[in-house]
Amino acid sequence: MTSKEIIMGLCLLSLVLSMILMVIIRYISRVLVWILTILVILGSLGGTGVLWWLYAKERMSASAVETQIAKENLQALLIYAISATVFTVILLLIMLIMRKRVALTIALFHVAGKVFIHLPLLVFQPFWTFFVLILFWTYWTTVLLFLGTTGNPVPNEEGFVEFRMAGPLKYMWWYHVVGLIWISEFILACQQMTVAGAVVTYYFTREKRNLPFTPILASVNRLVCYHLGTVAKGSFIITLVKIPRMILMYIHTQLKGKENACARCMLKACICCLWCLEKCLTYLNQNAYTATAINSTNFCTSAKDAFVILVENALRVAAINTVGDFMLFLGKVLIVCSTGLAGIMLLNYQRDYTTWVLPLIIVCLFAFLVAHCFLSIYEMVVDVLFLCFAIDTKYNDGSPGREFYMDKVLMEFVENSRKSMREAGRGGGAEGRELKPMDIDICWGKEVEAVSALLCPNNLRSLITVLSFWRKTFHFRESHRPE
Repeated sequence: MTSKEIIMGLCLLSLVLSMILMVIIRYISRVLVWILTILVILGSLGGTGVLWWLYAKERMSASAVETQIAKENLQALLIYAISATVFTVILLLIMLIMRKRVALTIALFHVAGKVFIHLPLLVFQPFWTFFVLILFWTYWTTVLLFLGTTGNPVPNEEGFVEFRMAGPLKYMWWYHVVGLIWISEFILACQQMTVAGAVVTYYFTREKRNLPFTPILASVNRLVCYHLGTVAKGSFIITLVKIPRMILMYIHTQLKGKENACARCMLKACICCLWCLEKCLTYLNQNAYTATAINSTNFCTSAKDAFVILVENALRVAAINTVGDFMLFLGKVLIVCSTGLAGIMLLNYQRDYTTWVLPLIIVCLFAFLVAHCFLSIYEMVVDVLFLCFAIDTKYNDGSPGREFYMDKVLMEFVENSRKSMREAGRGGGAEGRELKPMDIDICWGKEVEAVSALLCPNNLRSLITVLSFWRKTFHFRESHRPE
């Protein structure tokens, strides 16, 4: 209580730092991503080199004095050095494979910064979600207290009164717990749907000056009028996975120290599998909400379409989730460290405060929560932009009548990719063969359009178009026949 002014000031500082970081990421995204990538590679190489150096040094010193402890240390250093070497080799291979896809992550982060400039109300989305969650949790606690005093009052042996429930009231606890999980997930899903709708509106508006006055409110209106069932179904699927995991965690807590090693291992494995399944379904649900915002389809259709798009762009998804999430995590660490450092300086200036631990813990936890809320919105915007970009490049090729909707930064990325594809195609490399199906799909798409036009009467020119595309497609296949 004596340091409440400093705690409130530091919490406000973490809020300001989170907003500043969101602006900075947009302008230095290219430099920041490459700096982090280089630091990770150098750190991995340096750590591996140090371990091998320690192993060599320990081996030279152990040759003079042969003891059991020295042998164990030497063996441990060898294992660590080999493990670090394997990790470094895998990391370098991953970086080598994804080096061209890091550019897409940089472009998406740059466009995400523009989204927040055109849609400033997105910054306040975590506040509204947190406010609604607080209201619901207050209501849930109130109902819980009513359930605790429901039933017939019966005096016990100690002279107190117990409320013993009978009949269906005994099972109201389960209903109440399921409601807590489902509605909490429903509120979070509403936030994802709102953000997805606003970002989709921004992306597929060619002239950004023609954006609606309040895209966020327009997205909320579409959510309430058309997509509440979609959000409810997606959140219910998460609930079906989360409840068994919580039950297993409760059983593991109750049986701690009583079960054998095999049962404990199987229980932890089940909990881990359910946790992984929950994270995968959460990510798929978020992309399903984006597909719903784009196509206005139901949940199952949107989830199938989103899954197909993600599978087709698996390497890009991996690059965005690894590089982007790592960069945002470092941003959270930066905000927490900066807030904690400022707290130490302020508490050191005020000599009356002798206990720093509790205020600093409160401030750091709040700073991490604030940074997570803001940067999770940033991450959500990047994921929505990626799905829009993937759909845009799948159905449009930049030709007249099929122009791209994407930003200039993303268009530069596409042009560079096409240039690399043409160079790889002339070289006959593996990447050229990998990208050929996209060109075949474009040829067949134009052929289908010409056939459709042929069905119309008095359109003889379409016959010539069909024959021309048949000839070009056959020539493309013959010239690119794999060896």
